[in-house]
Amino acid sequence: MRAARLISLVLLLQARSRMTAGELAAELEVSERTVYRDVLALNAAGIPVYADRGASGGYRLLGGYQTRLTGLDSVEAQALFLSGLGRTLDELGLGDQAGSARRKVSAALPAALRDAADDAARRFHLDAPRWFDESTAPPLLGELAKAVWQDQLVVGGYLRSDRQVERELAPLALVLKNGVWYLVARVAADHRVYRVDRFVRVEPLPTRFVRDDSFDLGEFWRNRSAEFVRQMLTIPVTLRITAAGARSLPKVMDPTASKKALAEAGEPDEHGLRTVTVPVESIEIGIDILYGLGPEAEVLDPPEIRAGLAEAAERLSRLYRS
Repeated sequence: MRAARLISLVLLLQARSRMTAGELAAELEVSERTVYRDVLALNAAGIPVYADRGASGGYRLLGGYQTRLTGLDSVEAQALFLSGLGRTLDELGLGDQAGSARRKVSAALPAALRDAADDAARRFHLDAPRWFDESTAPPLLGELAKAVWQDQLVVGGYLRSDRQVERELAPLALVLKNGVWYLVARVAADHRVYRVDRFVRVEPLPTRFVRDDSFDLGEFWRNRSAEFVRQMLTIPVTLRITAAGARSLPKVMDPTASKKALAEAGEPDEHGLRTVTVPVESIEIGIDILYGLGPEAEVLDPPEIRAGLAEAAERLSRLYRS
């Protein structure tokens, strides 16, 4: 651990020319006292780290010293390609490797380009989890990520409805969708999707699996997502909707389905109303979703959703009248 930190310290000084003890401590996540000890150890090993005193002082490498310890190992290289994922890298157990990879790449770049990474970080940031989501990463995400990286077969215990099932899985990939982690795995000759937070046990097996180079993760996920939406949205609801309601419709229900429905709808009538048919998952969910449109949409069919909305509106009216 200390050897890796000493190398990181040298790479930081090589990339940034001069850094204070406080800056080094913050970057390496250690105390300033540890930085002082590490500098003494580097000097004892013949690496010319020099301390400039004064308000603008700090540590620097003398005489244009350059280290050749800039090669990436395989895990660092993989982490580097994921380095824009922010806290997600920590959830996958790759935070340290990504930091090490960035330092090595920065040290290998020409001086004029060494600020490129920091410059980009000041302009772009990925925040994948949903708003108001305080949930932590699923407990077994790290174990599954390790198996994905190592192409290692696992036996997984998985909660399905009210029972637990066990499967031998070839974990191919992890997907983060709307703040939820999913595992794409091969089971026998089939490809399936599992929610990571429903795993209660992951046991690595000594056997590694062979990946199919023809498997396209992006295409698979697009097709599976579209099929998932089609299977969920099975109840058609006919609405008479205002222009304001049409603008709000993609905000309260599946955007793809609602935009498709609006595109297929006819022209507005003399009152500016359009008749559209949108799919929902169930009667109960349809009532909850369409209640958010208020008076901007009237449900014509099915009668169960129309009656449910009428009852909810009457209860709200009684509440405020009282």
